Amino acid sequence: MGELTHIDEKGEVRMVDVSAKPDTERVAVAEGFIGMHRETLDLIVEGKAAKGDVLACARVAGVMAAKKTSELIPMCHPLNITKAKVECEPVFEGEREDGRVGIRVTTTCGVTGKTGIEMEALTAASVACLTVYDMCKAVDRGMEIMDVRLLKKDGGKTGLWLRQ
Repeated sequence: MGELTHIDEKGEVRMVDVSAKPDTERVAVAEGFIGMHRETLDLIVEGKAAKGDVLACARVAGVMAAKKTSELIPMCHPLNITKAKVECEPVFEGEREDGRVGIRVTTTCGVTGKTGIEMEALTAASVACLTVYDMCKAVDRGMEIMDVRLLKKDGGKTGLWLRQ
């Protein structure tokens, strides 16, 4: 375990000074899952949700969220994102250990810069799941957003990290 970088010697929060760091290619992959009733999943897959194409909207919302991460997370640096990809995949019975059905969101974000892009990938996954919830809440208020987590990060001083 390393030390907290967003806390100064007085215990105050701060934005980390990355000005002396070299620019490197960085990538992060994150995921999230929104569980729902099977009937809700069927509406989404069949394109019959009242608000329109749920998965297309969630993909666009995730990309937009990645680009706005520094406006949402106080100590994040604004980044010149070079890649933001959001994939939404229906998950049916038997495909998860817990048996839940829903939508798995996987996001990939990239940048050439001085600091990592994990927060952008995580924000994209979170907002894509929130968008699915928003578009389907009229029929299923019991949906649950879960398992938002980093799967991979690469680049920078620490190099490659993969979730086991």
